[in-house]
Amino acid sequence: MPYQPIANHGVIGNMRTVALVAMDGSIDWLCLPRFDSPSVFAAILDDNKGGVFRIAPSHPPVRTHQFYWPETNVLVTEFLSADNTISVTDFMPASSGRSQ
Repeated sequence: MPYQPIANHGVIGNMRTVALVAMDGSIDWLCLPRFDSPSVFAAILDDNKGGVFRIAPSHPPVRTHQFYWPETNVLVTEFLSADNTISVTDFMPASSGRSQ
C-alpha cells in the first residue's frame, strides 16, 4: 500500500504514547506502552515491512472524513458512500500516571 501523506493522519494519545490514524482507517504508527518503546506499527516509515492495523470497509467509499469530537482527543473517521456511512471511533484513555 502506498504511503499516506502526513496530512491524512489524525493523532490519538494517552499522555504516554500516541498513534497516527490515517484517513483509510489504518494505524500507521504506534509505540507501546510508551513513546520510547519499540514500534508496534510503523507503516509510515516502511509501507512493506512496517506493519499496520486497519479497520475499513471492504469496498472503497466515495469519500472519507476525519474529525475530533469537540474539546477531546476522540478521533472519528467516516467512510461515506452513496448508500451508507460507516464511522470508526479511535481514542486512548488517559493513564493514571503510575508506571507500568
